[in-house]
Amino acid sequence: MKPIWIVDDDQSIRFVLEKALAREELAVRSFTNTRDVLLALEDEAPQVLVSDIRMPGGSGIELLTKVKERHPGLPVIIMTAYSDLDSAVSAFQGGAFEYLPKPFDVPKAVELIRRALDESVREEVRDERMAQMPEMLGQAPAMQDVFRAIGRLSQSIVTVLITGESGSGKELVAHALHKHSPRAAGPFVAINTAAIPKDLLESELFGHERGAFTGAQTTRRGRFEQADGGTLFLDEIGDMPFDLQTRLLRVLSDGQFYRVGGHNPLRSNVRVIAATHQNLEERVKLGAFREDLFHRLNVIRLRLPALRERREDVPALTRFFLQKSAKELGVEAKRITDSALSRLMQFDFPGNVRQLENICHWLTVMAPAQVVEPKDLPPELMGGEGSPESRHVPVPAAPVPPGLEGVHGDHAGLGPAAPAPWVPPAVVYPSNIDAVSASPAMSAGSSVPTHWLADLERESRTMLQAGMPEVWDTLTRKFEAQLIHTALEITRGRRIEAAQKLGIGRNTITRKIQELGLED
Repeated sequence: MKPIWIVDDDQSIRFVLEKALAREELAVRSFTNTRDVLLALEDEAPQVLVSDIRMPGGSGIELLTKVKERHPGLPVIIMTAYSDLDSAVSAFQGGAFEYLPKPFDVPKAVELIRRALDESVREEVRDERMAQMPEMLGQAPAMQDVFRAIGRLSQSIVTVLITGESGSGKELVAHALHKHSPRAAGPFVAINTAAIPKDLLESELFGHERGAFTGAQTTRRGRFEQADGGTLFLDEIGDMPFDLQTRLLRVLSDGQFYRVGGHNPLRSNVRVIAATHQNLEERVKLGAFREDLFHRLNVIRLRLPALRERREDVPALTRFFLQKSAKELGVEAKRITDSALSRLMQFDFPGNVRQLENICHWLTVMAPAQVVEPKDLPPELMGGEGSPESRHVPVPAAPVPPGLEGVHGDHAGLGPAAPAPWVPPAVVYPSNIDAVSASPAMSAGSSVPTHWLADLERESRTMLQAGMPEVWDTLTRKFEAQLIHTALEITRGRRIEAAQKLGIGRNTITRKIQELGLED
C-alpha cells in the first residue's frame, strides 16, 4: 500500500499525525509546502492526501485542483481552521473527500483517514475492474445465456431476431454479434425503422436515384448498400410499414433490390440482425406483420431480460455508467454507497438499462457530494421498490407465445386504473367486441365501465353500414390519438414516461405524435 501524505507548514500538526498513523502501522510522508508535493507527484502518488488549506507558497485549494487533474480518484482531506469553513465547503464541492476542522480530535482524524484509505483501495479495485470491463455486463443467469448464445453465433452469419423491452440493450447485442462474427471487418449500419417517417424509410433502406422525387437532387446509397460486406441492424422492425415489409422480404430472399426511382437491380451481401420490443407472432395474427417475413427473420431468436429480472447486475452497471458519465462530462466520477445501491436494486426500472444510465448521468450532474447516498437519488426512486408509476396490480393478460415471455410490447397491463388486459388498437373491433367484453377483467365485478366498447361498436357499425372508406385507419387513428393524448396529459407532456406507461418505445411515440398531428 502506498503511503499517506501529510501537507502542512505547522510542524506540530505533522508530528501529531505522523505519530498517530505510525501507531496504526500506516506509512506516512510529510511535506511543508505544495511545491514539493507537486514535484513528488511526478514520480509517485499517495494512497491518501491530507493537506492544510492555508500555507505559504500555495493554498490547499490550489493543490486540490492540480492533484485532481492528475489523479481524479485520489481521496484528498482538507484541514482547515473554523474561520476557513466557507473555503473548506468550496473545496468539498470541488472534489475533496472530506474536510477536517482544526483543532481536531486525533482519534477522529485517524478514523477519517482510515475511511479515505478504505475508499481509495476500493476505487483502485473498481478501476482495475473497469479497465477490464467488457462492453456488455451481466452476471445474472439470463444474461449469461445471452453471452453464450453470442459465443455460439460467433462464426456464423445467420439472421438473428433480438427481442426484449425498450431500453434493455438490444443494439449492444447487435454490435456484439457483429464484432464477434466473420464480418467484423465490415461496416455495422443501424437504422431505427420506427424513428423515420414512412415516406422516407424506403429511400433510407434502399437509396434513391437522382430525380426520383421532389428534392432528390443527387443519387443516394441506402443502408443496404452502405452495409455491404457487413451487418445491417434493423431496430424496431415490428413498426415497419406493411408495404415495405414486402420489399425487405425480397432482399432477404435473394439479396436483390432497386433504388427508389431506379430500374437496374442491385445486390448487397448483408447480414441482417433485427430487433423489436413487440410480440411479432401477435402482430402476424393481426395482419400487421407478414408471416413469411417473420419466419425469414426468426432464424435465431435472442431474448434480452428486463433489468428487473437481473437485479444482481445493477451495482456493476451503476458503477460503469457513473464512470462513463464522468468521462463524457470531464469530471471526477461519483462513488455510490452500498445503501444507495440497495435502493436502486429495489426499483423496477420500467425503462430498463437505458433508464439506469440516465439516472447515473443525472447523479453525475446533480448529486451534491462525491459519494452518492440514498437521499441523493432522483425523486422517482425514493419510494422504495419503485415509483408509484412503476407499481401496479397484476391483471389478467393475453397468453404469451412460448419463448416470448417477458416481451411486453403487446401484452403489458395498463395498471390499477384500468384492470383490463392491454389489447392493441387493431384488435378492438366489432368482430372481437364480444370476446373482449367477456373477459374476466371486464366482468360485472369490475369497477371499470365498459360503455366505451359499446360506443366503439356503434361507431364502427355506422361507418361500415354507410360504406365509409378506410374505417380501420380512421378508428385506429382516433384510438391511438386518444391513448397518447391521455398518457401525455397524465405525464405532463413527458414523452418518454408516456411511452413507458403505454408500453411502447420512445421512438414509436414520437413518430405517432407526428403522424397523428399531436405536436401542439
